[in-house]
Amino acid sequence: MRLSMRVRRLAGDDGNAPIEFLVTGVILLVPLVYLGIALASIQGGSLAVEGAAREAARVYVAAATDAGGRASADRAVTVALADRRLARRDGDLILSCEGAAAADCLAAGTRVTATIRTEVELPFVPPVFGLQKVARVPVAATATAPVFRLGGAP
Repeated sequence: MRLSMRVRRLAGDDGNAPIEFLVTGVILLVPLVYLGIALASIQGGSLAVEGAAREAARVYVAAATDAGGRASADRAVTVALADRRLARRDGDLILSCEGAAAADCLAAGTRVTATIRTEVELPFVPPVFGLQKVARVPVAATATAPVFRLGGAP
């Protein structure tokens, strides 16, 4: 008789609910936390690229010369991306002009468009099997600034 009582006691579910809750909670919580961190990283990179494009267009139209404007825009993009720890690559900044005098980008009435494209690395991706090369999300932003009627910087 005592053996059957022990078997019933071992076969019961008494006391297992907290353990099941913890295991299930951890299995569901870890991916949700990672998703939140990854989305925050992507959003931060997106905001950094948007700010970099806006500042690149602004400093370019405020420059006195085309070469000085391109150099200033390049520095503005470098600072904005470095602030968010995003890597700079060749060709991630594209400046284009449109308007009445598109040949001279700093002529009055011209609109200058700055386009920036880069990639945001997902956090906590180990460098095995080449995963760090695939775990990147491309982000891009475009900003346009007009050259005022009186021209660029004095």
